[in-house]
Amino acid sequence: MVYQSNNKYPLPKVERPNLEYAKILLDDFSGIISENTAINLYLYQSLSTNNTNPSFAKIIKEISEVEMHHLYLLGETIVLLGGNPIYGSFGKDNILRLWTSSNVNYTTNLKEMLEADIISEQMAINHYQEQLKIIKDRYIQDLIKRILEDEFIHLSIFKELYKKNFILR
Repeated sequence: MVYQSNNKYPLPKVERPNLEYAKILLDDFSGIISENTAINLYLYQSLSTNNTNPSFAKIIKEISEVEMHHLYLLGETIVLLGGNPIYGSFGKDNILRLWTSSNVNYTTNLKEMLEADIISEQMAINHYQEQLKIIKDRYIQDLIKRILEDEFIHLSIFKELYKKNFILR
């Protein structure tokens, strides 16, 4: 199974430091719907299903590793923008909210896991697409576009797993 696009990731680079862009990317890095949340969600799902559904556990672990690469690339970009890659994000009120494990859905039901995964990936895709309209730095846009390629693959995998396990029975 393919978990990421065959296209190379662009190296983290920015046109110039920009703290507003760093704040925007911090939300992707470690907001409620973020790479950090996805990593922790998918690792939890992998560990909690390893004995009962090892094939799902392997798939979700592989996807978490791709998300971890996204986290690292975003973190490097935040630093280049002059920001600090902390585990938190700024709300519309400009108040920093630290990341919390309560962002993770701890269901142990496979159907509910896949539903949460589909929603999470779709929300991440929507979020990244909105950011492409706001962020005018071509290097960051290239990175977001490349990350989006993987997110679409993940969404497709989750939809296929859901269909295979719960629609065709």
